[in-house]
Amino acid sequence: MIVSKFGGTSVGSYEAMSHSASIVAKNPGRKLIVISATSGTTNDLVALEDFSLNSTDKESRLIAIETRHKSIIQECPNKEELLTRFNGQLSELRIHLEQQSRDKRWKDRLYAFGELMSTYIFADVLRTRGVEVEWLDARKIIKTDSTFGNAVPELATIKKKADTHIQKEKVYLTQGFIGSDIFGSTTTLGRGGSDYSAALFAEAVGADTLEIWTDVAGVFTTDPRIVKNARAIPEITFDEAAELSVFGGKVLHPATLKPAIRSGIDVKVLSSKEPELKGTTIVKKSESEPVIRAISLRKDQTLLTVRSLDMLHQHGFLAKLFTVLANNQISVDLVTTSEVSVSLTLDTAAKASNKVELTEKVYRELSEFCDVEVERDLSLVALIGNKLNTTSGVSGKLFSMLKDHNIRLVCHGASANNICFLVEEGTGEKIVKLLHKRFIK
Repeated sequence: MIVSKFGGTSVGSYEAMSHSASIVAKNPGRKLIVISATSGTTNDLVALEDFSLNSTDKESRLIAIETRHKSIIQECPNKEELLTRFNGQLSELRIHLEQQSRDKRWKDRLYAFGELMSTYIFADVLRTRGVEVEWLDARKIIKTDSTFGNAVPELATIKKKADTHIQKEKVYLTQGFIGSDIFGSTTTLGRGGSDYSAALFAEAVGADTLEIWTDVAGVFTTDPRIVKNARAIPEITFDEAAELSVFGGKVLHPATLKPAIRSGIDVKVLSSKEPELKGTTIVKKSESEPVIRAISLRKDQTLLTVRSLDMLHQHGFLAKLFTVLANNQISVDLVTTSEVSVSLTLDTAAKASNKVELTEKVYRELSEFCDVEVERDLSLVALIGNKLNTTSGVSGKLFSMLKDHNIRLVCHGASANNICFLVEEGTGEKIVKLLHKRFIK
């Protein structure tokens, strides 16, 4: 059994939907199809959450959503039926936007419109390709807690719901990204959560393979926009892929791999534009495990350094520091320490909120017991591979190549699968090109 997930660009137009539908039709093992909102729709919905948005901008966003979907519907055989359904969804969206209370629960319901709109249309396109598909509301299966905006799945309940609602001989089309809590309120798994949804479905139904169909032909040795001769990696381990996704790989959502690792499900990353290409298979153990497999770059990094003589031969300082960060919901990536200082990088996904909090609330709380320094405009470069913590000579080669660059922070030894360091923003791409040429064979 195969679970296939198609991203926004893979369903962003009638042509894209047709390509994706043809892919589904070619393999009868593809029994559960998970899709995202059409490309650009979620961004429009996020913009509409702003209560201060003037009527002109609001209407412009709504028209963009309407035009995007109706241009696809016009190409469909059952366009009259689809237009009636879509117009009803658009009316619901307008009514939802009139509500005064705009809490996180309201926002999750808002974001769900994108996936609900796209799946009804794609179901019709699938049927024109001869696929007898049943539309399935993901909220019946993906049960979560009530942490709106970043809900935590209830795994045991999801398994029970899947056993009840999904028959393995049928083909189902459902939505990524969304679920519901015990009260039936719509929840979301966070931006990029469609991959996670697909993995949860795959785990729940006991799939053999999870396919992630995107607009790129697999996981690359580095960003091909930076290095033109970057290539797709035929096979990569779960551990490597997890590190790569966290440190800048844009193909997979970092949480996607968790259900697959738990259940031993192979994950394939494929291109809906070039389905004939093999893409990348992510497996528990790879036949080839090179010391350096890929190089990633993550821009817009913030480095927080705190200093205090109270750290010297004292206990409890780190606990105090991380309590402040945890209480302010700040996620930390890399950490290095000395006798009197700690440096750490902050999660890029929360970058915007970090900029506000670090200049006000967190600054104030940290300053009560230490000196605080914040550096911005940095880039994180990560070498991803195998046995990096026990292979001799890698660090020497790496840092001899970087002798002309200022390195702000290094993390090496904590993981067998990565070496990470911070550099100035303007030098990041140059360094990636240099390292890719030297280390990627």
